[in-house]
Amino acid sequence: MSNACIIRQARLDELQRLAEIEIDAFATLAEALGVVKEAHALPQDVLRGSLEAGLLLVAVDHSDLPVGFLAAEEIADALYVIELDVCRDWQRRGVGRRLMSAAIEMAQARRLSALTLTTDRDIPFNAPFYASIGFVQSNAEALPHFLREKLSHEIAVGMDPERRLAMVLAL
Repeated sequence: MSNACIIRQARLDELQRLAEIEIDAFATLAEALGVVKEAHALPQDVLRGSLEAGLLLVAVDHSDLPVGFLAAEEIADALYVIELDVCRDWQRRGVGRRLMSAAIEMAQARRLSALTLTTDRDIPFNAPFYASIGFVQSNAEALPHFLREKLSHEIAVGMDPERRLAMVLAL
């Protein structure tokens, strides 16, 4: 199987496939966390909102089938990465890095000041991966208000506060 993939804007008829990718990718995360949890995909209206804003990217294989995606939203002069997933068959091939590069280009084209996200502190393909791209962890006081709210919400719904962090890539 070739490593080649193309990054492009997602299409409306691909939203269900993106949910399938997210559920498939969750198996890798659950294994890394050492948990057994049922996978849940983002609500379709979240994906649709990213799509309508022109902020839903897909990585597609040679047959134009999505194998990964990045969903984002523009908030307060920043691009917030809602979700980044790559199906297991395509993981560790640079697909996530290519999706993030495309998101950076998108944010620069929109003249935004930063890319932001929340992630797991310890899993190698989470915070360490984003740090390798240039994201940094900021202390809570330096975070944009919306990012502090995102972290608070994640913790309120049961995510481990010791493992969650927000990261920023200044543009």
